[in-house]
Amino acid sequence: MNDARAQYGDIIDREHPDSPKHPRMPRKNRAAQFAPFAALTGYDDLINEAARYTERRIVLDENKKEELNRKLHALLNEPREAVFTCFVPDAQKSGGTYEDVAGRIENADFLYGYLTLDSGRVLDIGDVIEIESDLFTRVQI
Repeated sequence: MNDARAQYGDIIDREHPDSPKHPRMPRKNRAAQFAPFAALTGYDDLINEAARYTERRIVLDENKKEELNRKLHALLNEPREAVFTCFVPDAQKSGGTYEDVAGRIENADFLYGYLTLDSGRVLDIGDVIEIESDLFTRVQI
């Protein structure tokens, strides 16, 4: 410290000069100049997207497909409210999520493999992995 005082003694005890043109910057703004910044714009979003969990599509065996087919035809013969568990593919990456969709079947297009529910929602028959209804508790499917 004595070496610094000897070397810079002529300016150490002076008051900070103030410019009449440029007012002194607030301490908060001065600190922001040295704050970290995102050098790679969008990198955090990319990391979060990669960390987001998606499920794999379940591949049904022939027995399960036959069971779903029987349930579907039973609902077409006796229309009831049902809950369809179906796979919703993820638009950003491989995989997706399973979602329960409730409704009554209004139209079934077996040629193209789509179900239209009374809510207007269209389901791909190939994405349905489970169908639940009170109809199935009364009738053995």
